[in-house]
Amino acid sequence: MPHILVKATVTVLAAGLVAGCASGPRQLMPTPTLYQLPDGQPVFERAKDAQRTSNVDLLYITDRAPQTEAETAENGPLPYGQGRARRIAFGSAVVQVGPGLDWETLTAQSQLAERTREVSLGLGEVRQLGTFPDEPYQIDKGPDGKVLRDRAELARHLEARSGLQAEVKRRLAQAPKREVLVYIHGFNETFATAAYTAAELCHFLGREPVCAFFTWPASSTGNFLTSYTTTTESADYSIEHLKKSLRTIAATPGVEGLHILAHSRGTALTLKAVRELAMEAISAGKEPASLYKIQNLVLLSPDIDIDVAGQNITSFLSDPDLVTVWPEARLPRILKGRMTIYTSPEDRALLISKILFRSRERVGQLRPEDIPDRIQRHFEITGRTDLIAYEGKRTDLFGHSYFTSNPEVSSDLIQLIRFGKPLGEPGRELVKTGRVTWRFPIDGQTAE
Repeated sequence: MPHILVKATVTVLAAGLVAGCASGPRQLMPTPTLYQLPDGQPVFERAKDAQRTSNVDLLYITDRAPQTEAETAENGPLPYGQGRARRIAFGSAVVQVGPGLDWETLTAQSQLAERTREVSLGLGEVRQLGTFPDEPYQIDKGPDGKVLRDRAELARHLEARSGLQAEVKRRLAQAPKREVLVYIHGFNETFATAAYTAAELCHFLGREPVCAFFTWPASSTGNFLTSYTTTTESADYSIEHLKKSLRTIAATPGVEGLHILAHSRGTALTLKAVRELAMEAISAGKEPASLYKIQNLVLLSPDIDIDVAGQNITSFLSDPDLVTVWPEARLPRILKGRMTIYTSPEDRALLISKILFRSRERVGQLRPEDIPDRIQRHFEITGRTDLIAYEGKRTDLFGHSYFTSNPEVSSDLIQLIRFGKPLGEPGRELVKTGRVTWRFPIDGQTAE
């Protein structure tokens, strides 16, 4: 009987998750609390004239293959599908906010707790601006027998790299902040749904940073169990591509800070990519924080086993032979700013992962009391990690997207990314429950 019950639970939840992925128009996320009238802060006071439009123009980077005819029949016309491409492509994706809203109307609706007009998102023009060479890159053998890079292939790589950096610089010139936000989605997402989430986050960040999303070949159709397995391996496949993308963006002249926001299964991909970037820098005797300028690394509803996440985050602490280039046993700084982890014990979507992987615990379901004091002490010493739990009622079907569906949570995220407010300050008055753990007040409770 327990086996039947578990199987039924997975089947019901999985059916809802797969059905929930739609590439058609969807409603803009609710207005975050800090913007809601009558006392809310203005949203777009620093937006430049070019940004004062109902469209949100995003930079996209992807290793998805072009959509097939079968995928078009199932998901509608999209530029990229679920297949894995042996190259990185980048370009511009426009998300249209409407229908038929001028800038003044959109601004007004973006500050209402209860909107008086429909505000929906739809995918507009998508323009591919460049591609890196197909992989593996070609190589040659020199006259002395040494293996060398093919010069023409290397030239194509450098041209693509310069093209991506030129696009970042062009967008920096139009942005109020010289920062780049990169959103990495999770399982059961299409190119369009990833663009929608990136666009609404960008919109409520006042359109101040350069807004980008990295979209990888997550599965969104077919049998749930095989689809999820495929997605897990596709995330591993995309690690090298995300690394290359983040490294290229961070090295772009003029970029002063990088904000990385990853959701669900995308957090596993992101953690591994950031960890490998850190190891690259450490091996070269360089400080990762200075090299990659990661101001915020935010893990939203992380779909990753707690022990695996712990290894990715803290393994270099337990390997003194790896970090040998700094005197007095000093540890390098990985982040310029902070790592913030948002969790919810009510996240029903992660229940499926926990069952499928037989995981002791998924990070996205952790409560503050689940983090041992010994581990909290590690993070307290570094002073750069916070875990924030949301334990209120679900504001979306599976309680997995509360960072956009819940105005309190999205407000806290915006205070962190846009305004750089530390926890405990006005606007981020959460309840501190441990050395590095916090939770949102519930049932009228006030912060301590």
